[in-house]
Amino acid sequence: MKKIILTALSIIAFVSCQSDDSYENLNRDPKNPSEVNSEFLFNSASKSLVNQMTSTNVNTNIFRMLGQHWTETTYVDEANYDFNTRNITNAHWSEMYRDVLLDLSIAKATVDANNRLTAASKASRNAQIEILSVYAWANLVETFGDIPYTQALKGTDNPNPEYDDAATIYADLLTRLTAVIPNLTNDGFGESDPFYGGNVSAWKKFGNSLKLRMGIRIVDAPGMSTMAQAAITSAVSGGVFTSNADNTSLPYSTTPPNTNPVWVDLVQTGRSDFVPANTLVDFMNNVSDPRRPFYFQENLGAGIYDGGPYGDNNSYSSYTHIGEIMEMADNPACLMDFAEVSFYLADAAERAISGTPAQAAGFYNAGITASFNYWGAPDVATYLLNPDVAYATAPGDWKVKIGNQLWLAMYNRGFEAWTAYRTYDIPGFNVAAISELPVPTRYTYPISEQNLNVTNYDAASSAIGGDTQTTQLFWDVN
Repeated sequence: MKKIILTALSIIAFVSCQSDDSYENLNRDPKNPSEVNSEFLFNSASKSLVNQMTSTNVNTNIFRMLGQHWTETTYVDEANYDFNTRNITNAHWSEMYRDVLLDLSIAKATVDANNRLTAASKASRNAQIEILSVYAWANLVETFGDIPYTQALKGTDNPNPEYDDAATIYADLLTRLTAVIPNLTNDGFGESDPFYGGNVSAWKKFGNSLKLRMGIRIVDAPGMSTMAQAAITSAVSGGVFTSNADNTSLPYSTTPPNTNPVWVDLVQTGRSDFVPANTLVDFMNNVSDPRRPFYFQENLGAGIYDGGPYGDNNSYSSYTHIGEIMEMADNPACLMDFAEVSFYLADAAERAISGTPAQAAGFYNAGITASFNYWGAPDVATYLLNPDVAYATAPGDWKVKIGNQLWLAMYNRGFEAWTAYRTYDIPGFNVAAISELPVPTRYTYPISEQNLNVTNYDAASSAIGGDTQTTQLFWDVN
């Protein structure tokens, strides 16, 4: 752990020495990487990816609100799905392209050019880079739909790239992921690896778990069922997560600037901008969920939890506060975890792709148990017997049952909570109180693309059925 934190500190020292112009510049030439160690670039991209997916800064992303786990107090534009005042979509777009994918592509070029590395070390390092790259590309597709892909990251060679079809990109990503997992033969980045410290077995599980997620995501998409089933079967046979010890987790420290970004927004700023949303709190109250004192504080009294009406101007003092665990500076953050994987296995079992429908309940229970264990919550056995929770008796069809519990388990992972809503069509989400808008099904394209890449933006907007918040992406079929 000390070595990982020292590496992270080194990254920050390195990044802080760069001028704003040099790091903001999207026109860096990936064909001629500067003299930067691949370890620094890999760590920098990893930290940027986790920070972006974890942050709750409304200038960065609003996934926790799209998933209706949290809502706002004084300033409520984002909870009412105003994407443009703070240019939120551009923040996610540029962070993923510039600080994640571009750095990873340069890291790969640096690995390839390093004659001191063995062929096996190059292959393993590039496999780790590729898995994170696929993760980031898939996220962009799942967020926006059609995006620049084959012509992206080329700098001045192509400053206005065309957009590729989202389904075609996703299929290619699955091919890339399947091809690269067998290349994990040694520790790759070794102790410089911030997730697993070079544990090759753990990286294989991460790669296969990501493939399982992607297969589940597209299994209902038109014309993609066969590909999705093959990906799911291959992932499970290759070995996915089997416990919370496998989670793709990034540690943080108690010392800035290596603290969890949620701590920065909730504690360091001294602000009171968020409260848990009534969407989440009401659901958990209805099933007497024992995770409530871990997700929330009991500032209103012992055992009392009251969420702020979603999208409304909420008084911070009048509603339940976000839990103390979320206010820990060194609270780790996950890109994937065992609970999520377990629910996908339940989905695959219901479809008889991997397992049988009779096995779905076991995977469902494992997902709930993994979430309880992660948060340190007690009484999971009693919770599983609750008629509103038990797989045999919980309300809704199997998709709703799995979707509800996946959504609850993704409390600290706003993007996956929102995506659970989109994937499983979870009922019970609220219309935003002030704007009266429904939950978005995608981010709209950044304003910068509308202004600077006009022709390709127009073509992409037309191809997906319109650049609106409620345009359904290719995999969101219901």
